Amino acid sequence: MKIGRLTISDRASAGIYADRSGPEIENVLREFLGGAATFESAMVPDEVDLISAALKKFADELNCDLIVTTGGTGISARDVTPEATKAVLEKELPGFGEIMRVQSFAKVRTAILSRATAGTRGNSLILNLPGKPSAVRECLEILAPAIREGVAHLRGDDPH
Repeated sequence: MKIGRLTISDRASAGIYADRSGPEIENVLREFLGGAATFESAMVPDEVDLISAALKKFADELNCDLIVTTGGTGISARDVTPEATKAVLEKELPGFGEIMRVQSFAKVRTAILSRATAGTRGNSLILNLPGKPSAVRECLEILAPAIREGVAHLRGDDPH
């Protein structure tokens, strides 16, 4: 499986602090998928055009099966990841965001402020995750079965 991971952060992209969430995506997905995964990575500031362009590159040029973003899903003025994602999606899959919020709410009462979404572009499954490394792990663990089946459907494989 070819996976694109996109970290969205003004401060990390400016070198103010190290990206910990992007590498956590890779760590968790390697645990779930084993050595069968290869990764492409990028980091951009919280700018709609830059986020959308990176998502398009991962889907259209690099042909990633799965594209996972981290960061920019909250409600502050600079949190624009869902808008940038929706601008490039062909089919939205709101269930991903819904289940992340429901499951995360049991641990963190502010999880309902997340606006994370998911969907498809061509044969790529695109998924927004929160920016906190622990939330990345929690959400990917919840979503793993749906990710596997979604990617299989997009590849034209029999997921069963």
